[in-house]
Amino acid sequence: MIKKQTITLIALLLSSIHLYSQNDESVEFFIDSTSVMIGQKIDYFIKIKSDTLVDIKFSEKPFFLPFEILENYPLDTIKNESDYLFVKKYSLIHFDSGKYWLPNQKFFLNGSLKILDSILINVKNVSVDTLKQPLFDIKPIEQVKKNYFDTIKWILIIILIGLFITGIIYFLLFKTKTDSNSLDIEPPFERAIKELKELESFELKKDQDYKEYYSSLTGIVRRYLEEDAKVSALESTSDQLLLKLELLKTKGILDLKTQTLNNLKNILKTADLVKFAKSIPERNLLYKDRSFAEELVIETNEVLPELSEEELREQEEYKLLLIKKRRKKIIYRGVLFFIISIAFSFFLAVSIYGFHPVTDTILGNPTIKLKNAEWVTSQYGIPPVKLVTPDVLKRVKRSDDQIQSFSFGNYEKPFYVDLIFKNKKSENNNENDQSSDKKSEADQSEKEIQELIQLILDEFNLRGASNIFSKNEEVKTFSGIPAIKFFGTLDYPVDDQGEKGRFNYSSYVFDFKSKSIILTILYEKDDRYALEIENRIINNLELIKEL
Repeated sequence: MIKKQTITLIALLLSSIHLYSQNDESVEFFIDSTSVMIGQKIDYFIKIKSDTLVDIKFSEKPFFLPFEILENYPLDTIKNESDYLFVKKYSLIHFDSGKYWLPNQKFFLNGSLKILDSILINVKNVSVDTLKQPLFDIKPIEQVKKNYFDTIKWILIIILIGLFITGIIYFLLFKTKTDSNSLDIEPPFERAIKELKELESFELKKDQDYKEYYSSLTGIVRRYLEEDAKVSALESTSDQLLLKLELLKTKGILDLKTQTLNNLKNILKTADLVKFAKSIPERNLLYKDRSFAEELVIETNEVLPELSEEELREQEEYKLLLIKKRRKKIIYRGVLFFIISIAFSFFLAVSIYGFHPVTDTILGNPTIKLKNAEWVTSQYGIPPVKLVTPDVLKRVKRSDDQIQSFSFGNYEKPFYVDLIFKNKKSENNNENDQSSDKKSEADQSEKEIQELIQLILDEFNLRGASNIFSKNEEVKTFSGIPAIKFFGTLDYPVDDQGEKGRFNYSSYVFDFKSKSIILTILYEKDDRYALEIENRIINNLELIKEL
């Protein structure tokens, strides 16, 4: 009985300790705002405070519909002097106006399920005052042209590398082999004996092999007689060849034994029967005929008259001439193959990308390099203007403190960009106020525009431009910013001798109360790509703040 009471007391003590530990854990949840605009981020926090480390498990796929989860942050643990703070954060967003309940969230704390209350959030629509903020049409889809420069460049590089490797392989394998064969030409006698020795290992497995055997055998003999004995044997019939050898024997030029000629006659006769009558001789006859052919070659070599030094020299010169001809032929074929490959690659690229993009890329046209370069997005001036340009505009120091200038390139370059910020003078005295009251706002604005245009013309004249033709019109940029476009043509020196080229220029004037912005673009009149570059710069121009 005492033991049972003791066990019950211990259980009660343990239970009281667990309850106490639960009471020391506090859970707090909240959002940064219950009223937000469409598309505005909402941060949802769950904070758990405990005097000890606890086991917390959140769902791997939290449920916040109709809100979308921008980011699910990991659990953050902060150790204070006397307790621990656990923070879980979610970033949410919604793109439709109305009032929505944020679903109650669930998580496990030391194995116990915790359910948090839902929260009502008001998502407000964006109010637009069309009087203060004008509305613009939705921008149409802009067709992005292919970047021909990189594609053509890599195609040509791959083709050239392929041709280079092919050329190396060709010259290393074929040319070296040809040269070695040409330089190390075996004498006809040694080559004939070598080829006859190789026929000893010829295997006869079918009827067709007999024909091949005798064709090789008679071919070796005929070629030797042609090269060494100077007898036209290759184009002669069997009877013609025998007749020529008998005539040479009669004249004492090639004194072959009668038996040797008879053996040759038998070899040629057997060969004709095998080749034309499909006769199959005995194997012993094949070996005898090969031995007779070898005896004929040896005997012919012995009875040949020795060559004089002049004849030997002529033979050597003839060999060298043959080698040079072969080398020239190899070089000619290699160059021809290279030219054909380049021409084929060029016409293939032209058929795909067009003539001018290919030729300008190969010749290194500077403006096509700018067009296809990796453009830079930067902000300039105060308040900032965002520009997308082929390169970063550099700050230009001016003598007038009221003018801030940034530029890319110069007048000698094929493309020039200049961005000017001009502060307007403040009108504080009464005289200026009285004079401004006498003039209409339209006249004042027109005067300011004319001053800015004059500033542009002065800039051109200062740099040596002449024959300036200009006109202006009111335009809007692609993003809807109104501007005065001042454009035309001018002459500018292109070399030290004073020769002038014709250039196009476009100056976009953005006139505001406290500041005027002038964006000037200058390029050669006949440039094929400059207008495309200008349009890309203007279409991506953006004023970061209202002036």
